[in-house]
Amino acid sequence: MAVDELQAIIQRCQILEEADFKGEDFNLFQVAGQKCLEDGCAAQLLEVIQNEKNKVIIKNMGWNLISPLVRCIFMYKQEDDKREHCLKILDQLAQLCNPKELFLGLLEQIEQTSGEQVCQTVMLLLQPLQTVLLKLQNKKAYSVGLSLAMIMNQLTPLPVPYTKQQIQEDKLGLCQCCNAVVDFAKPFVNEVVKNMEKSSEYNDMELKEELLKFCMKSLKYPLLTAQLEQLEGIEEHPFRRFATEIIDILWNVRELIPLVFLHHKDKSPHWENQEFADIEQKNSADSLACLSYLMFVHHFGIECFPMVFSPSYLLLCNMTHIEVLLKRTEESMLSKGLELFESCLLRMEDNSLLHHYLEFRDFINVPQDLVKIMTLCPMEHLRKKSLNILQLFIDKFDTEGKYALFRCLLKTSNHAGVEGYIIKNIKDQIHLSLTKEYDNIWFTGHHLISLLDLVLSLPEGAETDLLQNSDRIMASLNLLRYLVIKDCESDNQTGVWTTLAKIEQNFLKPLRVGLNMSKAHYEAEIKNKKENRKEAHSSNTVCSVTVSGEKMPAMTTGMQLQVLHSALFTFDLIESVLARVEELIEVKIKAVVDDN
Repeated sequence: MAVDELQAIIQRCQILEEADFKGEDFNLFQVAGQKCLEDGCAAQLLEVIQNEKNKVIIKNMGWNLISPLVRCIFMYKQEDDKREHCLKILDQLAQLCNPKELFLGLLEQIEQTSGEQVCQTVMLLLQPLQTVLLKLQNKKAYSVGLSLAMIMNQLTPLPVPYTKQQIQEDKLGLCQCCNAVVDFAKPFVNEVVKNMEKSSEYNDMELKEELLKFCMKSLKYPLLTAQLEQLEGIEEHPFRRFATEIIDILWNVRELIPLVFLHHKDKSPHWENQEFADIEQKNSADSLACLSYLMFVHHFGIECFPMVFSPSYLLLCNMTHIEVLLKRTEESMLSKGLELFESCLLRMEDNSLLHHYLEFRDFINVPQDLVKIMTLCPMEHLRKKSLNILQLFIDKFDTEGKYALFRCLLKTSNHAGVEGYIIKNIKDQIHLSLTKEYDNIWFTGHHLISLLDLVLSLPEGAETDLLQNSDRIMASLNLLRYLVIKDCESDNQTGVWTTLAKIEQNFLKPLRVGLNMSKAHYEAEIKNKKENRKEAHSSNTVCSVTVSGEKMPAMTTGMQLQVLHSALFTFDLIESVLARVEELIEVKIKAVVDDN
């Protein structure tokens, strides 16, 4: 019945001129064609489409069948003959239909798809879409750009497979789809390359720009999120293949090296709305950071890279990208930032990075970002890696650079553990200065005294929270103990003996007072808790603790006592080192007096 209806419409339209087709004819053709597909008459519909007499009708009306055709293809199973007939109809429509009309119909179908069918729909329509685009004469670059943008916009909301299992399963088909999209773009890349080879002054930049936009989007999604390590058991990692293809496109259109070094600030579109401009800039920064990661960590396209740049210059070029990645909170992006930073640093020799580089903003911001990851990141492996990379960064600077970096981190870290770590580094540098034959002006004499003013002090004098600052205080005391033992008063290479009175006034005396106050407070607390426990006749009394507005698990009186005793133990430890330092100072001064 449906086939008869279609044949009747076809016969009526065969006698009409192309210009005489009316809207009613289009609607009747679409309804009858759709009914044929739904009734399982795809074979008969295919015969109608392949009939040479119907060529003009199909050219003008065939694009209307795209939507019902796609629905039927997904409805039939893979091995079903009816599905095969539908696929042949789709191929015929791509060959016969008006390119402009079919282009819009295909794009509309991609735009309307959602959820789990996105990748299936895109992969199904890529080949006919490519066929149509290759036929277009006018606005070809615009149409290619619109197609790629539409496809990437549809793919972007999908989660990127990250683990080995997820990549192997490729549940939504994203891995397969991404590589299919690259294959879809290849004829247009070849067209640009061919035109560039014909003329050194290639002026038709539109198609090239559209391909460049596609590559930039691909770098941000999925590559910025994707896991790109080579995985055992996966012969061809889909995202590694995709990354290789994107780098190849950039190289072929002669944009790879300019993107790495020039950042394309001049190529960003002008937006009157500042919000849009900020979004564009952020997207571009993410894409360029990913490109640097691909090149310098995984060496994609590195064979194209000129080997004439110094390691310090490459670090300088990458610091902007490293900062972009380290400011993110997602594990995949943080780890990429750390890997890129580590890769750049490992190319350099220790003590080779000149202190002048600290004049660049990124060289101050990036170590501060590392400190935030070390202290705030919930993932332990990233915290540990950040600490290792911070030490690597310190090691690469010359002596003046280390000195300036230590001053900066002591002033900005606001974390006792980090400050303690920096003070330990200062101690190591002083040790090198005292044991090496050549003079080191930055960790001896007046420069060191200026640094010790920062180190050997309490932020709030005697009222400083000693428990919270215990790491810094212990590191400071150990440094002072080392200086007193290693540097004789007669030599006074470090200058510590010259400034001893100041150290006692600003550090040792307030620390002694603070210790006495803190111990007395905590001992009184312990006494109160014990008395309260006796009164309650039970150790199961609980107290409620609230942190940042969130209620923490209840603590029994026994647990509270344990915490208080632990604090007292910390105070005893500080006090023992303080006593040793005071004893050493007294012995040294007495020895000098006796000598005199």
